[in-house]
Amino acid sequence: MSHTLFDGHRRLAAGSLPDMAVALLEASRGGSKWLLLFEDATGRQVDIDTRGSSAEVAARYAAPESAPAAPRGPGRPRLGVVPREVTLLPHQWEWLAAQPGGASVTLRKLVEHARKAGAADEHTRKAREAAYHFLHAMAGHLPAYEEVTRALFAGDLDRMDALMAAWPADVREHARHLARA
Repeated sequence: MSHTLFDGHRRLAAGSLPDMAVALLEASRGGSKWLLLFEDATGRQVDIDTRGSSAEVAARYAAPESAPAAPRGPGRPRLGVVPREVTLLPHQWEWLAAQPGGASVTLRKLVEHARKAGAADEHTRKAREAAYHFLHAMAGHLPAYEEVTRALFAGDLDRMDALMAAWPADVREHARHLARA
C-alpha cells in the first residue's frame, strides 16, 4: 500500500509504509515541523511512532509475518467457503430452492453479479473519499476549498482542477491523483 509524506504543502516522498516511516523520522530530525503522512488508498493521515533508530522504525512498520495455519474443519477451506446464516422470507427460499444448483450456487451467482455491476461505482466513490480526506487535512484553509469539494463529489474533475489552479503544486497534483485513482 502506498503512502505519501508532506512537509507543509511540499511532497517529500511516496512509497511503502516502512520507507515513509523512515523518511518521516529523518525529516523530523532535519527540523521539519509540519509533517503529515497520508495513506493513498484512503487519503487519511497516518500516525507513526518514530522512536528509535531508522532500522527499528522500519521494522515496526514492516508487514507482519503470516500466522501459522489454523487446523482445518469441515467444509471447503481451500476455496474460502465460510458458513453463515441468511434470513429470507418463505417465498424467497422457495424461489432459491427451485433454481438449478440450489440455494448456495444461486446466492453465489447473485452476489458475484452484484459485485461486478457495482465495482466501477465503488471504485469512483472510494477515490472521491480519499481525495476528500486528503483535501480536508491539507487544503481546508486554501481559497475555494468548499467549491473544490463540491466539484469533486459532483464528478466535475475539470472544474476541480480549475479551482485549484492557484494552490501549491504538490497539494493540487496529489489531490488530482487521488481523485482519479
